[in-house]
Parts: sequence; C-alpha cells; structure tokens
Amino acid sequence: MPNIASIFKAEMSRVARKEVRAEIEVLKKALATCRSSIAELRRQVSALDKELRRAAKGKSRSSATTDSKSDETGAKRRFSATRLAAHRSKLGLSAAAYGQLVGVSGQTIYHWEQGKARPRAAQLESLAAVRSLGAREIAERLAA
Repeated sequence: MPNIASIFKAEMSRVARKEVRAEIEVLKKALATCRSSIAELRRQVSALDKELRRAAKGKSRSSATTDSKSDETGAKRRFSATRLAAHRSKLGLSAAAYGQLVGVSGQTIYHWEQGKARPRAAQLESLAAVRSLGAREIAERLAA
C-alpha cells in the first residue's frame, strides 16, 4: 500500500502548479497590455517632441527675421562668427588690431570667431560701428 502522505503531497503540488499556471497566464496578459500601452505612450511622446521642435524652430526663424532689422531704433543685432572672421581677413588685420578697434582683446576676437563665445549687446554695437567704417578710417583709428 502506497504511503498516503506522499500521494497527498504529490496531489497538492500538482494542484498548486495548476493554480500558479493559471495565475501566471493572467499576469502575462496584463503585462502584455501594459507593455503595449507603454509603447503607445512612447510613440505619443516622440510625436509631441517632434511637434515641439518644429514649433520652436518656426518660432526661432520668425524671431530671427524680426531681429535682423538692425537700424538705429535699437533693435537687436545678429552675430555671425564666420562673417566676423571674413571681415577681419578682408581688412588684413590681426585679431589684436581688430580687437583694439572694437574695444576688446585679440583673444576675445579669436574666441568670437571660433564660436567659443558671443559678444554682448554693447559689443555688437561696437562691431557694427567697425563694420561701417572704411579702410582709411580704420587705418586712422589704429594709427591714433
């Protein structure tokens, strides 16, 4: 006669495995649902990020066009490192000499041209004043 305790133990473990398997299936379905909703939310966030970038890009473009109007009314001026370097090389001036005209050091001019720094508003006005000068006027200012 088999041992009743071992039969009972085997039957209990079989029933327990069956119950656990049923619960695991329910949890797997819930997990799949959660994962799909997370994926959908990520897609929505990605789409919203793209839309935000497009809106910010459009806003910066429209503000750049309004900022480009730089007349004596005190509107903001734009700065371009490559244009500064081109103007300085066109005049044949060193960074120190160009800096002397603007009222800053040669190292500052170098940093502006490399894009490591940007001029402040007052310095932008000085740069605009230097750009409006002719070669003779620049030579006179440097000689003085």
